[in-house]
Amino acid sequence: MFTTPSGFSPHLACAEPGEEEEAPQEGPGPGACLADGPPITSASLDTLIQNLVPTADYYPEKAYVFAFLLSARLFIPPSELLARVCELCIKQQQLDQSPLDMAKVRKFGPKILQLLKEWTETFPSDFRDEKMVGHLEDIIHRIAACDEVQSVAYWKTLNQVLQKLNQRLVLMSQGEESSLKVSVNASSISDKLVAFKTKPPPIQKDILSICNDPYTLAQQLTHVELVRRGKGGVGQRLAEEIITGGRSRHGRGERDEGQRGRREDRKTSNLEAYVRWFNRLCYLVATEICMPAKKKQRAQVIEFFIDVARECFNIGNFNSLMAIISGMNMSPVSRLKKTWGKAKTAKFFILEHQMDPTGNFYNYRTALRGAAHRSRTANSNREKIVIPFFSLLIKDIYFLNEGCANRLPNGHVNFEKFVELARQVGEFMTWKQVECPFEEDRAILHYLHTAPVFSEDGLYLASYESESPENQVEKDRWKALR
Repeated sequence: MFTTPSGFSPHLACAEPGEEEEAPQEGPGPGACLADGPPITSASLDTLIQNLVPTADYYPEKAYVFAFLLSARLFIPPSELLARVCELCIKQQQLDQSPLDMAKVRKFGPKILQLLKEWTETFPSDFRDEKMVGHLEDIIHRIAACDEVQSVAYWKTLNQVLQKLNQRLVLMSQGEESSLKVSVNASSISDKLVAFKTKPPPIQKDILSICNDPYTLAQQLTHVELVRRGKGGVGQRLAEEIITGGRSRHGRGERDEGQRGRREDRKTSNLEAYVRWFNRLCYLVATEICMPAKKKQRAQVIEFFIDVARECFNIGNFNSLMAIISGMNMSPVSRLKKTWGKAKTAKFFILEHQMDPTGNFYNYRTALRGAAHRSRTANSNREKIVIPFFSLLIKDIYFLNEGCANRLPNGHVNFEKFVELARQVGEFMTWKQVECPFEEDRAILHYLHTAPVFSEDGLYLASYESESPENQVEKDRWKALR
């Protein structure tokens, strides 16, 4: 039976268009505005930069800071943006002139420190560039030199900011290296099993020998999504990758080709890790179904994964849910008609209906809004879990991103798109920060990441040897594979 936690959309029925009221959104919203002005829809890049910079009497809204820092990188590199911010600080506060208005400087100093702190906390990987740290130190040096009374306090605060920044960068690097190792280990064994069906190893574990409880496996899949994929601030780095897509729209690159290559690899490492994990889970599900020699065992595995998928749905783990459904819908699996005939599949068709792409995934989006609402009102981490179908999230953000990157006919930047993009990315980052409430089961996680999987040819070979080819096309393919 599907559970229906409070605030979560019903599992067994699809709401008709217009029945579901849009839940209120958290995070950056359309209220982001310029200094002392109403919400804006567009402005020149120079104006937007100008309004990022605090003064003695003004500090930009937090929503504005996030939205602008997130999307401005489509037009200007972070290092150049920070250089512009520093120049404006010097010019506006007349830090290069004397005598100085010390009262004004003392009101301004803490505000620029706060802006720089927000930047390092929200987009720490921007500061992997030594130029960024140099600009940051330069502006504090100028302010501290102008205010000897507060000089020590400025440098103490800056050192604390830099220490925390370094810790975040170390954790992010560890997370990226961990994801890379997992993907390398998985890919190194995935193509060695084309003939696996004909000569199975004497000691080959399967998923049911590792875990036969669907809820436990769903918990561990959720653990992968929340902990492994979000380790060390990967959610923050991922937000930047989503925006840039590994491309440099502002047309600047590293002079050293080797260094540029390394940086390009890093630019999309987390996006690629998500894609690899999704694909691996698809193929693992298909492998587990095609591997057993007996029809009854294959049907048992199908029923098991249907239950796992159902539990993922109830938890709010839509990414693993879609990976499982995709694996079960792969041609080598779906063609096993005799096997499917032995399995109880009513719950599977309900899940397929929820993830039906019709109407731009209307059913899924309804369920996602329900999960998001539950998350906002939750008292426990268990109820806060929302793991969106990642590929669709990227698709949505890609189209928003294109709207952000294209200037309006008057040359202005479409800030309204900035705000909507920031809302979606900010919501995703919030979801990634939820602490996983499930204990780690190392044996299950190890299996999920390292168990051998069939290549596509291996899946077809196993499928044909389980249930003979039914037409000439399948017979020809089987012959070629053998």
